[in-house]
Amino acid sequence: MSGLLAGKVCLITGAAAGIGEATAHLFAAQGAQVCVADVNAAGAEAVAGAIGSAALALPMDVRDRAAVDRAAAAALARFGRIDVLVNNAGIYPRRTFLDLTEADWDLMHDVNLKGVFHVTKAVLPHMVARGSGKIVNISSVTFHLGTPNLSHYVATKGGVIGLTRALAREMGPHNIHVNCITPGAIQTEMEKQVATDAQMAEIVAGQCFRRRIQPVEVARVCLFLSSELSDAMTGQTVNVDGGLAMY
Repeated sequence: MSGLLAGKVCLITGAAAGIGEATAHLFAAQGAQVCVADVNAAGAEAVAGAIGSAALALPMDVRDRAAVDRAAAAALARFGRIDVLVNNAGIYPRRTFLDLTEADWDLMHDVNLKGVFHVTKAVLPHMVARGSGKIVNISSVTFHLGTPNLSHYVATKGGVIGLTRALAREMGPHNIHVNCITPGAIQTEMEKQVATDAQMAEIVAGQCFRRRIQPVEVARVCLFLSSELSDAMTGQTVNVDGGLAMY
């Protein structure tokens, strides 16, 4: 099969919906074999089933290192390699800082930051052994904006950017690229659970483009950073937010 990712094996976390689902479908269309990883096992199966034989569903809670290791082993057993890792799994419930509990803080960090640690630790040794690989971490434009009522979320997403930069330095000699995307307000089903239409309209009003940004538009940047088109890039953060933040 032809395409920018022909012959590549890609593992995508949080791939049962939203940005992860769009990325899984786009990568498959570009010739990749796709590991659809998500804590929502039924959702992962549905996405993998829609893609077909080029996809493998991996039930995986990124907080659980043993489950992550089992999923990575299953991917390697099925496809023999992992060329691309997209760390996309995340949560973003809103809380004011004064209402924030230690449990809220810990859950956010366990999923959004420690989850990246777990999955990367499971996949990276294989990439080092092969002397190649591409890792794309999904952070958030909120890191650049300091968005209120999301202090625990912003803290984790800043950590993802820091980890991206440090890993890029460390992994460069192994020919492993590590880059990051900071999406803005992406129109997903999960959004309806954590934000109101009025809050979203306010964000759109601050963008250069007065429309909602779609998951596939982030997926296309994931494709760029996962393909040979970005072979001279590492340690970088690419903003995909319709012009909401500029830096």
